[in-house]
Amino acid sequence: MIDVFLHALILSFILLGIHAYFGFEIVRRGIIFTDIAIAQFSAVGLAISLLLYDKSSYALALLFAIFSSLLVALSQRKKEYAEAFIGILYALGFSSVVLLLSKSPHGMEEFLNLTASDILFVQKREILKTALLYTLFGLLIYLRKRFLKGALKEFTFFVLFSLTVTSSVELVGVFIVFSMLVAPALTAKLLNRGLLFAWVYGSLVNTLGIVISFQLDLPTGFSLVFVHSLLTALVFLGRVFI
Repeated sequence: MIDVFLHALILSFILLGIHAYFGFEIVRRGIIFTDIAIAQFSAVGLAISLLLYDKSSYALALLFAIFSSLLVALSQRKKEYAEAFIGILYALGFSSVVLLLSKSPHGMEEFLNLTASDILFVQKREILKTALLYTLFGLLIYLRKRFLKGALKEFTFFVLFSLTVTSSVELVGVFIVFSMLVAPALTAKLLNRGLLFAWVYGSLVNTLGIVISFQLDLPTGFSLVFVHSLLTALVFLGRVFI
């Protein structure tokens, strides 16, 4: 049982490492719904592949994620309405997943996995593959910041973001991706702290969420989402009243 706990914890730390960075970028740009909209469109691709081929297709999920990224990028031409448009994209993606999976014999189970999968059952090889993949993405992020400028730099941001989100949604689901992207970054911003704080804080919250799920026999994925969301909401309200 301790191995299962440790595997879930390690995976949550790996996910947090790259998602907190993207979360900072998203919060800084003021397009908070971007990550969940892109993640949801990635889930649309996965839902279509599950319905048609009875297995998930990374390529199809990535195609939908990049498509939604392009729509988000285009929305910046109307900045005053961009966040509302991105919210509509999320609603479109979410409803599409529900409608598609309603035609699947295992629709509810597949829907829950795409929403927030139980990370306790992720295999060790998947954890290793994810660590190597996100290390590569981290290197590409560094090269992008160092050598690219202008429109190309912006385009590669959304491509790398789409690749990361697609990989994560297939592994752990939309809401876990969203909570690890936004909650640590927003908490750090509210407390006037940086990325290092977001990593440390997010790691502690991940640990707390997984411990709670173990102790109370609750779904681990939704426990993580709940704890991240609750604590960030409390910090936000604290800043409002203090």
